[in-house]
Amino acid sequence: MKIGTHVLRNAIFAAPMAGVSDRAFRRLARRYGAGLAVSEMVSSRPETRGTRKSRLRLEHAGEAGPIAVQIAGADPALMADAARYNAAQGADIIDINMGCPAKKVCNVFAGSALLEDEHRVGRILDAVVRAVEVPVTLKIRTGPHPGRRNALRVSRIAQAAGVQLLAIHGRTRACAFRGSAEYDTIAEVKAEVDIPVIANGDIRSPEEAERVLARTRADGVMIGRAAHGRPWIFREIAHYLAHGAHCPAPSTHEIRDVLLEHLEGLYRLYGPEHGARVARKHIAWTVRELPEGEALRRTANSTESARVQIAAVYAYFSRLPAPRLSQAANVGGARDVQRLAA
Repeated sequence: MKIGTHVLRNAIFAAPMAGVSDRAFRRLARRYGAGLAVSEMVSSRPETRGTRKSRLRLEHAGEAGPIAVQIAGADPALMADAARYNAAQGADIIDINMGCPAKKVCNVFAGSALLEDEHRVGRILDAVVRAVEVPVTLKIRTGPHPGRRNALRVSRIAQAAGVQLLAIHGRTRACAFRGSAEYDTIAEVKAEVDIPVIANGDIRSPEEAERVLARTRADGVMIGRAAHGRPWIFREIAHYLAHGAHCPAPSTHEIRDVLLEHLEGLYRLYGPEHGARVARKHIAWTVRELPEGEALRRTANSTESARVQIAAVYAYFSRLPAPRLSQAANVGGARDVQRLAA
């Protein structure tokens, strides 16, 4: 898979998810096999660039390239300026958000609300592609609502503008995340355009990834909610697509160490107190299918102390049956997390 001059190791992407796809998440996704992990969307409005929230979303220190930054907005000139700004800050790829169904985004006519106005879509894409030398990619939904699935027309507009890759979530704006994703629209787009098409929506297992690729003939898949607390899903999908068989499931010790690594990344990025608040959902997602995971979730949610969270994680996993941990590197990593929480 290539995007411009950037050669990716595979076509399994980590979706940009607001409140989730920060540096800590992206680094884990990439380490576990994602070919690309796109940042959380950032506003195109220049007055937001200096805010702490925006700075944290654009923090990429220590990440392997290429760095993909997603921008959101409704004004072609502001979107072009945001693309130039982020490219100057080190973005290797600019991704445009026309897929978010959140009301606060759509109420300002950004995200998937843009699909209502194909003329504006074209103006934005033309402006952004002309503004930067780095590749521009686009994330969309299948249309505004089930009665108007216009993804094919939007995709043709994108290709004509010079967009180099298209990711499509198999729901409309009106569907939000309800019901099941449909893939016929993605298949229709793939059959009609020449640029790479990435299928997104309800891909929760290696088998589903294989079925969606077979049904749509898409060039790759994008994983979103299925990666919550499960960064190893990228490894599982990559292995299954390459070998037609499952790789070993992570042991409870590996799950523990991944969670501790994620916590370390969150505490480093946000600071111990803010990081502990952000960590609550990730802890809950990680242990949601493990025995008595609800008890750890309650403990993590009841504190703003990183130290208390870490102690709770150690106590919880010490009660689970698992092979003895033998790698010294894991011990060192655990000490790093404890130091950050101090």
